[in-house]
Amino acid sequence: MVTAGAPLAQRVFVALADGTEHSGAALAERAGVTRSAVWKAIESLRAEGLTIEGATNRGYRLASPTEALDAVVLRAALSPSTRVRLRNLAVVWEIDSTNAALLASPPPPVGAWDVLLAENQRQGRGRRGRAWRASLGDSLCLSLGTAFEPLPQDLPAATLVVGVCVLRALRRRGGQGVALKWPNDIVLVEVPGSMDGSMDGALSKAGGILVELRVEAGGCAQMVVGIGLNLRCPAAIAQAIEPGALPATALVVAGVEVASRNALAAAVVDECVSGLATFAERGFAPFRDEWRAADALLGRAVRITTVGASSASPDRAGSVREGHARGIDPAGALLFESTDGACSAVSSGEVSVREQRP
Repeated sequence: MVTAGAPLAQRVFVALADGTEHSGAALAERAGVTRSAVWKAIESLRAEGLTIEGATNRGYRLASPTEALDAVVLRAALSPSTRVRLRNLAVVWEIDSTNAALLASPPPPVGAWDVLLAENQRQGRGRRGRAWRASLGDSLCLSLGTAFEPLPQDLPAATLVVGVCVLRALRRRGGQGVALKWPNDIVLVEVPGSMDGSMDGALSKAGGILVELRVEAGGCAQMVVGIGLNLRCPAAIAQAIEPGALPATALVVAGVEVASRNALAAAVVDECVSGLATFAERGFAPFRDEWRAADALLGRAVRITTVGASSASPDRAGSVREGHARGIDPAGALLFESTDGACSAVSSGEVSVREQRP
């Protein structure tokens, strides 16, 4: 629900989200502003990447209808078991980073949750300080925060657990061919897996996960989980991908029902809250087989890059190794076989994994 005090750009976005034509005069009357102010708001939304069509004497319309995020609608779509665990659930129009905002707030009580979604996230973050770019109206940017005491066993596998939870949510909303790339990417596989169980088609990235932990001396551990999903993938997002990274794609390609963003967000929150409660009690074991079945790297030629280097700049401090991915060990570490036949387990937080490019 958008209040009268909301930014004008947000109010215009909500009005246009249904994809029908709205005259400048009607938008101005609805918002209690001048038509000139509406025009400026339209231009600011276009600058954010929205394709807004305009025709003289007819009005404005959004080229790709969407659903504005709404905390009331989202809360109603959550399961009762999730709703009772929420301390706060909020949707904001614009923010630097949903993860940073939750980390800067006092953690909720152990077992309770804070959920924050943003329509327009300006400084979204990925692993190793990379930027996460999202498109207004065509993405989901959300963070969940909770507290644990004691810390869950298999804590480094938390990102993999969240991956399984997101995968469950996407399948609930019709997703097919969605897989997981160690440790934190949601990917699509171009062709079905081969006879030996590997997924050997080309990969493209549809989402990412960032888990951050803050532990206070003598206190509980605050965990914040950031999730970014590309529902559609405008050209501007595809072109902004850094060299060497997986190409961007959209979940709509995989059959995910993206028209109702609130229902999709609710499915993600439901699965994460339930799944991380199980993780707190039982560790990674309940999720291991499900993750292995969705492992998009199994059997692939890969390049492992240690902190300080990148596949684009291997001369920086660090190292780059090439070999094959051989699945995960019981704790969720990547099993890596180097080109000389040596095998090792690669732990989360110490390395990044990238597909070997021709």
